[in-house]
Amino acid sequence: MPTIERFEDLDMWKKARTLSSKIYKLTFDKPISDDFRFKDQLRGSVGSIMDNIAEGFERGSRLEFVNALGIAKGETGELRSQLYRGLDVGYISQGIFNELYEMASDVAKMIASFIVYLNRSIVKGQKFKDRI
Repeated sequence: MPTIERFEDLDMWKKARTLSSKIYKLTFDKPISDDFRFKDQLRGSVGSIMDNIAEGFERGSRLEFVNALGIAKGETGELRSQLYRGLDVGYISQGIFNELYEMASDVAKMIASFIVYLNRSIVKGQKFKDRI
């Protein structure tokens, strides 16, 4: 596996970015745009997914990256729960729910797979590469 030098090159971050864009667009439409708390919760959780992937990568430590990925994965669960709430109260259609839920699930699976990969790796990360 080639070395990834930028978080922007991670497929899971790219997919999380696409998901974030779709969620943000949805929050400008009524009735979600009028429900400030729900809108902010959607934006917060979806933003945290990509932000935690980026932050963990930039920390330069395998273990810190794994920890941040765990948080990002948790945010995907929070987002999926919020999507259920939006569906249940009639804010989003079944079709939009299905599309966004599937994307969030895919991101969660990608994160989980990367956590497994990192946990099996002997590489310590840039932060600790020259330490014994």
